[in-house]
Amino acid sequence: MNTAWLFPGQASQKVGMGHDLYQNTELGKSYFDLANSIMGCDIQSIIFEGPKETLKQTQYTQPAIYIVSVIIGKLLLEKGLRPTVLAGHSLGEYSALAIGEAFDFPTGLNLVKLRAENMALAGRLNAGSMAAIIGLDEKTVIDLCQNYPGEGIVVAANFNSPEQVIISGTSEAVTTLMATAKSNGARMATLLNVSGAFHSPLMAPAREALAVELNSIQISDSIYPIYANVNAQPNTLGVKIKDLLIRQLENPVLWSQTVSAMSNGGIEYFMEVGPGKVLQLLNKRINRKIPVSGIESITQLEALNV
Repeated sequence: MNTAWLFPGQASQKVGMGHDLYQNTELGKSYFDLANSIMGCDIQSIIFEGPKETLKQTQYTQPAIYIVSVIIGKLLLEKGLRPTVLAGHSLGEYSALAIGEAFDFPTGLNLVKLRAENMALAGRLNAGSMAAIIGLDEKTVIDLCQNYPGEGIVVAANFNSPEQVIISGTSEAVTTLMATAKSNGARMATLLNVSGAFHSPLMAPAREALAVELNSIQISDSIYPIYANVNAQPNTLGVKIKDLLIRQLENPVLWSQTVSAMSNGGIEYFMEVGPGKVLQLLNKRINRKIPVSGIESITQLEALNV
């Protein structure tokens, strides 16, 4: 069966995730121990014990989700399962690339650590916010952003489903556009609890820092096609992966388009690989016809019939 593995991004974290993998698998323990060394802090304790307020800080959230997601992906491979294609939502693209062997686990974690730290820094340098607009189609939200008449900037940042678009930008612009969206028929407009205006031009400082690091390392060709956030198209070429990851920080996540492209490309089953059910819920809003499930625990891994 043609199967797409989907890797979650920021906001899928929860205290205690991956602890069962650490306790019950050699791979899980070795990767978590290696992660502590790379992070230069006790990321294990932050993930396993919290507190929640610490785990949700960008510089910890992104590495934590990457660590847990890659461990689960590697354990699936150990069981003999193989994806047809891969994709990841924002941060999740790094998990997908690690499973595709574009880089190894430590290289990916170093990149994610740098990315997260610089996104948090960019959020402090260029204060901004994000909001979910629900009930308006993509074109309407894009038009509202492009026609925003005030000071600052606001852009469409994540196309999560046909009726859920995340906007990002300077705080006043985002707040104003939330009201505009409601007056144009949005069912809901909700501020997100994030530390910056991700996937907007305000992330330029983070993009510059990440570009320096990416251009200094070797990225291999992926052994599986990986659908990129910035264009919703499959790619395996290492040289192109660098460019796509650099562009990702300031460009919108084309998630709805990605899932639709995979569906139209012959994918028969979706599996979310990592903590939470965010992508499973989005998939059901994008294409209900194709089944989707998730793997986030050792119990679910052991229940798989391979």
